[in-house]
Amino acid sequence: MDIANWIAKARALGASDLLLEAQTQIVARVRGELIVIGEAVDAGALERGARALIGEQAWAQFIERQSCDHSTVVANGRCRINVYRTLRGAALAVRLLSSAVGGLRGTNLHPGLGKLLQAKTGLVIISGPTGSGKSTTLAGFIEEINQTRACNIITLESPIEYLYTNRRSFIRQREIPTHSPSYEQAIVDALRESPDVLVIGEMRTPDVMRLTLSAAETGHLVLTTLHSSTCAEALTRLSMSFPSDLQGSVRAQVADCLVGVVCQRLDYLRSHDLRVPRCEVLTATSASRGTIRAGQFSQIPTVIQSGGEDGMWTFDRYERWIAQKDDWVVPATDRAMSSAVQETTDPPVRVTVPPKAPSHRSASERPAEEFDLDIDEDLDLQDIARRLDRGDTKL
Repeated sequence: MDIANWIAKARALGASDLLLEAQTQIVARVRGELIVIGEAVDAGALERGARALIGEQAWAQFIERQSCDHSTVVANGRCRINVYRTLRGAALAVRLLSSAVGGLRGTNLHPGLGKLLQAKTGLVIISGPTGSGKSTTLAGFIEEINQTRACNIITLESPIEYLYTNRRSFIRQREIPTHSPSYEQAIVDALRESPDVLVIGEMRTPDVMRLTLSAAETGHLVLTTLHSSTCAEALTRLSMSFPSDLQGSVRAQVADCLVGVVCQRLDYLRSHDLRVPRCEVLTATSASRGTIRAGQFSQIPTVIQSGGEDGMWTFDRYERWIAQKDDWVVPATDRAMSSAVQETTDPPVRVTVPPKAPSHRSASERPAEEFDLDIDEDLDLQDIARRLDRGDTKL
């Protein structure tokens, strides 16, 4: 089977993930929901398709470990591919990534988060559940630094997801285990490679966490990700990963070097057919440092609630900002998909356009109504929808 064709179909549907397993229907995750897009797959055909997709070197790793992480460009877009075995045979989980990202604006983040990236040293943690867009936010942070500062940026990832072009900064991307046998070895090596900014794809083990904290303490800005559902949970997990007799010193380290924690979820905006991050943000203030040092992580939500003037955001406050914002950036892949759909659609085009919502309602609650518009084929449908959403009736 040609898995690339299924990836292209999933991307055309606006899916974030494509899931394949032997003897099981093909499933895509669209706006967080699983939908069936194909019939059951033969085990032999799936293995042959997976081998052709990831190449012989990665396939050898899969045979040895029974799982493999790989990233590549498929159907004009980057993908992160995990191949693994199940009871039924081979299986693939394909994360569909944008080919490129912008800075904070390009990833639809609040511009105030740029203050975290102005720090010369310290630790910035991006957290959230699986599939909440942590990798995209991390890429947005890297690109924001790339556009605004002259830095030597070293990224350590497993696998490499986004590819960057040097702008004001110089970005050296290293993949684990292709370019270094482990995160631990790569972090130790990176400290000798004159980094201004060190990006660690994920803190997975206590050793990686320990080395990450040490790097943040030795005069580097360190960006990393961690799985958690809140800022408090992220800090709790970081501390509790160590033996009890070391947790006090770890909390002191975190309190001293922390720049901020960003925890995010994805909200679907029906008005723009777009998923955007909704964030909780903790910044390093005397109150937050003291709370972390004392291990009173249950008090973190209170600190965030009262820290609005210091750049902190609760999920609810951030949701109100989302409801007021109307200049969302649609990823390049989505624009290309929209153009492709427009080229194959004969006028008149049936457009679903939401009316302008009252200010007290969230964007996700806006109702939609349908009507027919005769639109010139050269016009941008996305632009028309945004103008109608603002109440502009002069098309």
